[in-house]
Amino acid sequence: MAAAMAGGKGKKKKWNKGKARDQVDNKVLFTKETWEKFNTEVPKMKLITVAAVVEKLKISGGLTSRGLRMLAEEGKIKPVLMSSTPIYTRNIADEE
Repeated sequence: MAAAMAGGKGKKKKWNKGKARDQVDNKVLFTKETWEKFNTEVPKMKLITVAAVVEKLKISGGLTSRGLRMLAEEGKIKPVLMSSTPIYTRNIADEE
């Protein structure tokens, strides 16, 4: 009988807190250096998305989407899909 009583009193389950995401401190304004880096590196990328540029250059998403629209208007990059998450590609016509 003592074994049956002890069976229900095991260790209580400890719930984990989940994985904490690292806080990032992305820039919200272009400096001269980041603007030059944006203008040189982004048109060379094969697949250009807001998330890819944010990850590469450490600038905010809103700043990135504005900059990508400006590059598309200038003709440096070409839009592939214009939706809530736009996708661009490099302009191959310029390279030829």
